[in-house]
Amino acid sequence: MKKLILIALPLLFCAAVTKAQQVTGNVKDDQGKALSGATVALKKVKDSALVKLAATNAGGQYTFTSINAGNYFVAVTYTGHVAKTSAAFEVSGAGDVTAPEITLTKTSGQLKEVVVAARKPIVEVKADKMILNVEGTVNSVGQDALELLRKSPGVMVDKDDNLTLSGKNGVQVYVDGRPTPLSGKDLSDYLRTLQSSSIEAIEIITNPSAKYEAAGNAGIINIRLKKNKSYGTNGSVNAGYNQGITPKWNGGISLNNRNKYVNLFGNYSYNDASNENNINLHREILDTLFDQKSKLNIGNKSHNFKAGMDYFINKRSTIGIMVNGSLSDQQFNNYSRTEISYIPSKQTDRILIADNTNKNKKNNVNGNLNYRYADSAGHELNIDADYGAYRNKSDQNQPNEYWDPTQTMKLYSRNYFMNAPTDIDIYSLKTDYEQNFKKGRLGLGGKIGFVESNNDFNRYDVDPNTNVKTLDLQRSNKFVYKENVNAGYINYNRQFKGFMIQAGLRVENTHATGRSTGMKLDGSNYVDYDSTFTRDYTNLFPSAAITINKKPMSQWSFTFSRRIDRPNYQDLNPFEFKLDEYTYRKGNTELRPQYTNSVGVTHTYKYRLNTTLNYSHVKDIFASLVDVTDKSKSFMTQKNLATQDIVSLNISYPFMYKWYTIFGNLNSFYSKYKADLGVDRKVDLDVFAFTFYAQQTIRLGKGWTNEFSGFYASPSIWQGTIKSSKMWSVDGGFSKTILKGSGTFKASVSDIFHTMKWRGTSNFAGQSLVASGNFESRQLKLNFTYRFGNSQVKAARQRKTGTEEENKRAADSGGGIGGGGNQK
Repeated sequence: MKKLILIALPLLFCAAVTKAQQVTGNVKDDQGKALSGATVALKKVKDSALVKLAATNAGGQYTFTSINAGNYFVAVTYTGHVAKTSAAFEVSGAGDVTAPEITLTKTSGQLKEVVVAARKPIVEVKADKMILNVEGTVNSVGQDALELLRKSPGVMVDKDDNLTLSGKNGVQVYVDGRPTPLSGKDLSDYLRTLQSSSIEAIEIITNPSAKYEAAGNAGIINIRLKKNKSYGTNGSVNAGYNQGITPKWNGGISLNNRNKYVNLFGNYSYNDASNENNINLHREILDTLFDQKSKLNIGNKSHNFKAGMDYFINKRSTIGIMVNGSLSDQQFNNYSRTEISYIPSKQTDRILIADNTNKNKKNNVNGNLNYRYADSAGHELNIDADYGAYRNKSDQNQPNEYWDPTQTMKLYSRNYFMNAPTDIDIYSLKTDYEQNFKKGRLGLGGKIGFVESNNDFNRYDVDPNTNVKTLDLQRSNKFVYKENVNAGYINYNRQFKGFMIQAGLRVENTHATGRSTGMKLDGSNYVDYDSTFTRDYTNLFPSAAITINKKPMSQWSFTFSRRIDRPNYQDLNPFEFKLDEYTYRKGNTELRPQYTNSVGVTHTYKYRLNTTLNYSHVKDIFASLVDVTDKSKSFMTQKNLATQDIVSLNISYPFMYKWYTIFGNLNSFYSKYKADLGVDRKVDLDVFAFTFYAQQTIRLGKGWTNEFSGFYASPSIWQGTIKSSKMWSVDGGFSKTILKGSGTFKASVSDIFHTMKWRGTSNFAGQSLVASGNFESRQLKLNFTYRFGNSQVKAARQRKTGTEEENKRAADSGGGIGGGGNQK
């Protein structure tokens, strides 16, 4: 009962709608005409401290939300008009407040006043974004970028420094037009290194164009840094310790040095962790029952690094070079015990013991050479040339010992050894260009990408007595996959009175070849075989959006998009990775891309309550099927189902009051999967499911912050074929700021009640499967971060490389089995 109460607390807080204090007002000119795009600053009467910024809409109206009780006034500026302040007014906490109306008059023809009026306003409203001009005007607003964002229009920063934009999380943060690779605490720590004196402007882009990556469903915040200012060196160090069943350590360092012409930057981190998973598989096929219980220990030691240099040719042009990567040693130790029974007699026939060891070395290095040109007339050109190399070496020792039902006498052994090196090379060249066009913004770009994946699979039969290895020619082969993608896009957006349109079209041509070579038996002799496939296809990917923003406090957006997801490279790899002799995983060379068409409507109320209704139709959706071969052997592979249809409704609401913050998100959906793959191989599943997440944060004062969060996932469908059970979890922790703000200590416990246990069922191809398990989800986590050096130094440009999509497909490629224990 106590657990349920703790889970219900954030839900009740979120459900109790507390009306936030709002200040609204109106701005017009001396002819009585509404002024759109005027900058309005809310300030305290006591010391004229800036509280919040806003811009007027097409009707000349503005609104400030979540304003604490106190005495305030507003200051209004507008290009070509004399700035003006209102009379003081009080926010009592008893209800919303209407500020005194402001009437602006045009400036006179004197030269001095004309020059002053020509300066940039604090806030500019454009067709596709809102710009907060920081340089020279609002440096005193905050000490760093995080504090600036806290006071920016439509942006919320919770007590744990998570960002929301117009009531939605999932904000993508860019620096100088390039996405940062950071999230969570790493992102907030980075934003604290960007001082307000180093920032020129903050752009709030609520409707990103086709130029941007798909990541960031809430929109984009782009921080534009000043040029040729703030020289010196700064950095940070951090260290962490986690304790679950086994201890884990991590640490890192980040450095940045900048002078007038060059910016040098780099970071390094190390992680040493071991995690335990438990996996249970209960399979019934024909007249045989396999009851398997496995314990999987995963050890990982990894080094991550990034280093680079930016050279500032002049105030318009910058050239840069960057290298990043990771080096890791992984070891999987899996001990499984399987009771094999004859179902009619319900008697155990034999017991299979498999003590499997898999050693992996995974090394990845990426290089990027980039050039950027941007002038004051709105022309911008970015060029990126990239190379990425993945090197994965896997050695798997897989013994299978069969014992009698009492497990006292060994009956026989079948032992195997697999050696599977994989090399993946990625090359890419991309360019993006933008300029002003017909009262809007026109963007053009293109990308050329090449990928080559070389995979060797050598399987050996191992003599259990002599340990002599004999190559199995039938089951050893070589797989080479090559892919070339050529893409181009055009995008245009423009703001009209009361609404904005955005439309884009991307075209992609894909040429792919796969070749699997090895040997097969022809009678009593082995002969070479060559299985080759070639795929050529060209696709159009349109996207469009209409945003009705005449009333900023109640905005509607209508969107459409078409997307493609290509298979991960290892999912195409036909090699087998064994858990034991009866269960394994293999790739599928016939796996095709999946295509998604989506339409959606979003309503945003008072920048907080966000509601999105979306429908998606997916063709050839990827699904993980637990299939059958050799009568009783089970294997998992990726296949294309015919279709998936999904309707989703997402509601999110953030609430802040002084020292208290809560965020709640409810996502509900109906999904239907359908496919006909042959006799006893039909898929026809549907489900209505929902997930709920809530997080509350309490700032206790003197640098102390407390956090409590939880989530619940109802029964659903995994990978199109497996029915899952419910899951829920609760986390809690605190943080303390020390050393005059330069240090932060955090302690937390994940999955306090140890409830993160998964379970799924499947009935496919004549096989009934019940899978369940858990992982090392409950951990005590301790972390300390210290920031040092010149706090005025600008950080390095955060460059988005041209191989991000390909790198993800390579990194997501599984190199073994047993990962089911981490599914959630």
